[in-house]
Amino acid sequence: MQIHQLKLNKRKSRKRVGRGGKRGTFSGRGMKGQKARSGAKIDPLFEGGRSSLVERLKKTRGFKSPHGKKININLNDLERIFKGGDTIDAESLIKAGLVGKIESKRGIKILGGGSTSKKLIIGKNILLSKSAKAVIEKAGK
Repeated sequence: MQIHQLKLNKRKSRKRVGRGGKRGTFSGRGMKGQKARSGAKIDPLFEGGRSSLVERLKKTRGFKSPHGKKININLNDLERIFKGGDTIDAESLIKAGLVGKIESKRGIKILGGGSTSKKLIIGKNILLSKSAKAVIEKAGK
């Protein structure tokens, strides 16, 4: 077979759309409407005039932290439950029933509400307020 003996199938010419004239179609924009027009830029949050999702949400102000607040314990509670020389840590507070096991993961802080005359040893990861620290140091001497 020679190259001049090859037969080519004629290709059908591609229809050029959206160029005006009598044979124009809609260029993949559908029929009529706002999105079919040239230069159509619609806000993605626009919902045709009804209240959008953003407007329908609650209008609460402020901020809620994903981290829960620390558990506060007063010195009165420690005075009532613990003996002199006891170590106060998360485990001892859970055993005493002052703090739940799940609550203890948020953190524990001892506040200076009340007083104590007992010598208390504060363990790791227990925060103290200034007034509670002063009272505990005074009782330890």
